Amino acid sequence: MENSRRKFLRNMAGIGTGLAASTVLPGILGSCNGNNSLFFSISLAQWSLHNTLRRWTNNGYNESAGDPLDFPIIARNQFGIDAVEYVNTFYYDKTGDKAYMAELKNRCEGEGVKSLLIMVDAEGNLGDPDEENRKQSVINHHKWVEAAKYLGCHSIRVNARSQGTWEEQMKLASDGLRSLSEFAKDYDLNVIVENHGGLSSNGKWLSGVMEMVDHPACGTLPDFGNFRIGDGEEYDRYLGMKELMPWAKGVSAKSREFDEEGNEILTDYYKMLQIVKDAGYRGYIGIEYEGNKLSEPDGILATKALLEKAGAAVSHG
Repeated sequence: MENSRRKFLRNMAGIGTGLAASTVLPGILGSCNGNNSLFFSISLAQWSLHNTLRRWTNNGYNESAGDPLDFPIIARNQFGIDAVEYVNTFYYDKTGDKAYMAELKNRCEGEGVKSLLIMVDAEGNLGDPDEENRKQSVINHHKWVEAAKYLGCHSIRVNARSQGTWEEQMKLASDGLRSLSEFAKDYDLNVIVENHGGLSSNGKWLSGVMEMVDHPACGTLPDFGNFRIGDGEEYDRYLGMKELMPWAKGVSAKSREFDEEGNEILTDYYKMLQIVKDAGYRGYIGIEYEGNKLSEPDGILATKALLEKAGAAVSHG
């Protein structure tokens, strides 16, 4: 197992430092060194490596070339990033394993990597119309609050899925979020909601939910690219970001594809970063590469380079 892990890390080193010319578009990479003059800091979302790492599921796990325990090592050594955002489905049945979680924490501390948040999925709908199901979903999230606290995170990211009319879903989601936020406040943790499909990708609706919850431990995780409400229906991503930023306790820089100048073809990063800056946000922006034209390591590096390039322009503009 240890030999396999070392081989995986060597392979990642080759990918991260010997990028094949055939897979990298001209002008994409630029400088990948940290830039302390930016108005924000850069973190790495684990989902950017979801094809590279082993992914935990309800039914066990699927083996791949990597190990989720190596995530903080990869973030630091291959990408020069010292803050990470976990995805719970990589560790689905590990929250009760004290030795495993201690090892993950030790690897972060050994690399000088900061744990920021855990993205939580597959734990039921916090806005479920059935009261018992809604309560159970809140309970299902408790273990991730506890895990986040242990790892030193500031938040867990959740979803606001529900059913019914606009108003019904707003009330139901608010009820579940408020209940979970009450639990999280005792751990000095935040519950942050991502625009993640359905009505949650409607900035007006989700900002209305935040107003209804009205809890200091509840906020948002605005994502540059997750504004698809349904089939063929897209919410204006720039309007949505403006609506969600007042409650932001994190920001996610979604990327999928880049042009020859290294710009993301679906999202104007300069415009997005100006919105983030104008909102007074000065925290972390997480890289979340989700494309298939570049490899995952190449996509992460391309997104980092774009954040640094656009970030420098906005920071000093």
